Amino acid sequence: MADEFDKCGITCIHEEDVAEARQQILEASEVDALADTFKTLADPTRIKMLYALLTRELCVCDLAAVIEVSESAVSHQLRLLRTQKLVKFRREGKVMYYSLTDSHVRTLLKQTIEHVGHTNVRRAELLLL
Repeated sequence: MADEFDKCGITCIHEEDVAEARQQILEASEVDALADTFKTLADPTRIKMLYALLTRELCVCDLAAVIEVSESAVSHQLRLLRTQKLVKFRREGKVMYYSLTDSHVRTLLKQTIEHVGHTNVRRAELLLL
């Protein structure tokens, strides 16, 4: 049974370890903010958009063309990404250009690629940027 591998053979509480681990637990508001960020990241369209923005800024039209969805769909997803401070924008006349908010977002994306274990040469190149 798979469940048996996830359990100890006996119940034995290591009080010191438990006390130390409890001190590391985030406050409820921090947990909620972190969960909201991961929920935002847990969408294939938004993931594609973020990776498209990994190395360059793109306008809404170009981003829609890259991931092959409507501009309306891109705009909706960008609003959600902005709410979580994952992307930022700048306006140039009537054109809105989007980019990743900062190096933290870039690092998160790169480390996620590495964690998932992609060995694609292009993805490996992105890790070096």
